[in-house]
Amino acid sequence: MEEKEITILAIESSCDETAAAVVRNGRFVLSNIIASQIALHKQYGGVVPELASRKHIEKINQVIGEALEAASLSLKDMDAIAVTYGPGLVGALLVGVAEAKAIAYASGKPLIGVHHIEGHISANYIENPDLEPPFLCLVVSGGHTHLVKVNDYGSYEILGRTRDDAAGEAFDKVARAVGLGYPGGPRIEKLAREGDPGAIHFPRAKIADAPYDFSFSGVKSAVLNYINGCKMKGEAIVEADIAASFQYAVTQVLIDHAMMAVEEFGLDQFAIAGGVAANGTLREGMRRACEKKGIRFYHPSPILCTDNAAMIGTAAYYEYLAGTRHGLDLNAIPNLKLGERE
Repeated sequence: MEEKEITILAIESSCDETAAAVVRNGRFVLSNIIASQIALHKQYGGVVPELASRKHIEKINQVIGEALEAASLSLKDMDAIAVTYGPGLVGALLVGVAEAKAIAYASGKPLIGVHHIEGHISANYIENPDLEPPFLCLVVSGGHTHLVKVNDYGSYEILGRTRDDAAGEAFDKVARAVGLGYPGGPRIEKLAREGDPGAIHFPRAKIADAPYDFSFSGVKSAVLNYINGCKMKGEAIVEADIAASFQYAVTQVLIDHAMMAVEEFGLDQFAIAGGVAANGTLREGMRRACEKKGIRFYHPSPILCTDNAAMIGTAAYYEYLAGTRHGLDLNAIPNLKLGERE
């Protein structure tokens, strides 16, 4: 008997992208609409939560309408409504959650709340039909740095996480210090191409009792101290060398932790996800490290690394198959931990 096709309308509003997508059977993206707020927040040097929430309210109906239109489907064709309910900015999350609940109620469709990090991990399934659990995944974004063992769909074991700044947050703060503005990640990467990654040695933190945990506040502080030191001594500041050396320090830590986990757990598949996974230096370094160990390396296209709703629809499909359903009392949980259920 042929299995029924499952089509899901997914909504993502955890930070500063208002997104909606239609995903079929978890791996086929029929539409993926993203309204970015970068231009709005750029003038403030970072995301302003209240402004993000207001912009989500303005845009959310529009992006959902566009997603359905681009897929040439209507609400009645959907089998479920999915939405990110955490972690993220509480006001931003609430806009998506309220919208999804209203649509689920009005259409009589099941509601599925999705963990944002689970969405990022699931982005790898979209373009890699051969990827199935178990595998290791490094999630690196502005708000999260997690090294995760994916045991099965919806089953995760966190091996390590950041103790302070996330990798993307460190990129943004260093970019601000160098005068590059927001968003920091792509600008640091672009400037780093002109610099020498070996010009300045910035520290790489190791946490004795937790070998897979990360800490990026030290390298960020070291960059700020270096810049201040140069100013005090009247020495030339070569921004490209700072960017290249900082980027090298961060990516080496990420690669070293990842390969240490590969050795310990003996898995032959490794994936990266999240906004920083779009960084070319990290992707290339990780690809080479995986190649040396003879393991398969996966990464989403850049558009699927940043926040989007297609990844939420993919994660929701596997939650749907597992029987996950949420009631209309679903709430936004800004500090939701991976593996927790509301």
